[in-house]
Amino acid sequence: MKYNLSDPAIVRTVLSRYGFSFSKALGQNFLIDPDVCPAMAEAAVLSPEDGVLEIGPGIGVLTAELCARAKKVVSVELDRRLLSVLADTLSEFDNIEIVNEDVLKLDLHALLREKFADCARVTVCANLPYYITSPVVMKLLEDRLPLSQIVVMVQKEAAERLCAEVGTREAGAVTAAVQYYASAETLFGVGRESFVPSPNVDSAVIRLAVRETPEFEIDDEKFFFQMVKAAFAQRRKTAQNGISAGMGLSKAQVAAALEAVGLPANVRAEKIPMETMAALSNILLSYRT
Repeated sequence: MKYNLSDPAIVRTVLSRYGFSFSKALGQNFLIDPDVCPAMAEAAVLSPEDGVLEIGPGIGVLTAELCARAKKVVSVELDRRLLSVLADTLSEFDNIEIVNEDVLKLDLHALLREKFADCARVTVCANLPYYITSPVVMKLLEDRLPLSQIVVMVQKEAAERLCAEVGTREAGAVTAAVQYYASAETLFGVGRESFVPSPNVDSAVIRLAVRETPEFEIDDEKFFFQMVKAAFAQRRKTAQNGISAGMGLSKAQVAAALEAVGLPANVRAEKIPMETMAALSNILLSYRT
């Protein structure tokens, strides 16, 4: 049976049939906007031969749009209570598979090899629960998965942070990490009224075009990310103080490295561009070796 999952009354009827109640702990706000899901699917699926990994399908409104466009869709859903709901709402499609797992614990390399071997490329498309946005995005990037792009809906503030330019006030440690692995852009905003139940904040859909090779030369990735995290750990402090405290380096060493890349000793992390961050990391690494 085909449902109009953009109708809140139908959504509630379907969920009631299966005795489902929303879980605040799992950040469950189901997308129902009839315009948003097609737009997300169009942005994510570039060819009928594409495979799509979805995270948190909810009741399947975005999933249905993906199934209509892609060769295969694999949706990872943590909540077992939704399995019977999804079996009902997606019954018209034969190119969908639901995996009842925690995406943060999955071996995604193995999943992609097993499920998408016959697809031209694989993209990720999801309406991410706000509370796991950064961990999921970073897992997708840090695992170096063979993905062409990641199209996800996130909280508006998270979108601004993820897509900010490193070296601007909106940037943070996660911004630098994202820009190392991908090119980020905001596609469009989504109001809170587009969900059931409505959250207290607005959202935005972003696209991360995954880089085949990093854009910046970094001698030690682990050291670089530790340095970035330390630099942004206390935003009111200077980068010198943060890096010194977090990396076990003297303030004199950090000051010398900052001077070497053309920055004053009192610079804050939010003022350091990505290319300079990379150069700073390489110099500080030499003090450790």
